[in-house]
Amino acid sequence: MKTILVTGGAGFIGGCYVRRLLANEGTRVINYDALTYAGNLDSIPLADGKRHVFVHGNICDSATVARTLTQYQPDQIVHFAAESHVDRSIDGPASFVQTNVVGTSCLLDAALKYWKTLTSERRHAFRFLHVSTDEVYGSLGETGLFTETTPYAPNSPYSASKAASDHMVRAWHHTFGLPTLITNCSNNYGPYQFPEKLIPLMTLNAIEGKPLPIYGDGLNVRDWLYVEDHCVAIDTVLERGQVGETYNVGGNCERTNLDIVRVICGTVQKLLPDLDHRCEDLITYVQDRPGHDRRYAIDASKIERELGWKPHRVFEEAIRETVQWYLDNQAWVERITSGKYQRERLGTIEA
Repeated sequence: MKTILVTGGAGFIGGCYVRRLLANEGTRVINYDALTYAGNLDSIPLADGKRHVFVHGNICDSATVARTLTQYQPDQIVHFAAESHVDRSIDGPASFVQTNVVGTSCLLDAALKYWKTLTSERRHAFRFLHVSTDEVYGSLGETGLFTETTPYAPNSPYSASKAASDHMVRAWHHTFGLPTLITNCSNNYGPYQFPEKLIPLMTLNAIEGKPLPIYGDGLNVRDWLYVEDHCVAIDTVLERGQVGETYNVGGNCERTNLDIVRVICGTVQKLLPDLDHRCEDLITYVQDRPGHDRRYAIDASKIERELGWKPHRVFEEAIRETVQWYLDNQAWVERITSGKYQRERLGTIEA
């Protein structure tokens, strides 16, 4: 049975990946997560200590990381753990540097030491896949696409910290030989996403009749990728990607923020025709985010050409399913918005 260590496996994308791995009976998952505010045990299957082992730990804790590697002997590491919300990085950059830069460095050091202890056959098969973002490339004008060779030009503390972690992963491969892979993805959406992000926030506010705040003129453009498509891409890169390479993962779905909010409004109105308010009337324009990048767009032709991956979900269908998921999972939403999930988590950890 293959053993995969997943860092940040109680988060949004990491949790989706864990659920995908556990659907394959030939895989054991070691789920390593610090359970910060966005880590939610409600989003993942209950750990059974066998095929799904949960380790509460911070990637900055070198001793716990090393002990976990030695104890569970993973064949591969998929590294999701990161602080990832731009607004939070503007309010408090230090935690982003600590987790994304220092934490990735600690994880790489531990992985390198562990990798050197493996047999020749297991060293050859081992992979360290680092999940990153298109935001490291900076901002595009009205035309053009980010490729894997686009120079890095991060503009927020979040993207700068992810750019630094990307560079370290590359350096650990080229300097020490650690078999690494990097993926840079566009904006993800789907079930179980923490409600501070655009799509779940607008969905829940539209349902409840609350304002739908849009930065600036609402014309900032992002490429949207359904989270399950992203996880298939990660599996594809892990299994067939060339060591030392970077692969961009995009949804071929450019939309302005205003477009996204209007689609959500229309979807909510269709699914809840008896609402006593018109969702689009809730749209409110607020002061723009400092340093707000204007446009991101991914060229994902390399991963399609070399590895055969491309996104399969159509945005209009997937966004409807996503909105429906939030409607059908009000208990999950209530535990998040009330903070109950976090109070219970802290009680469990302290116990």
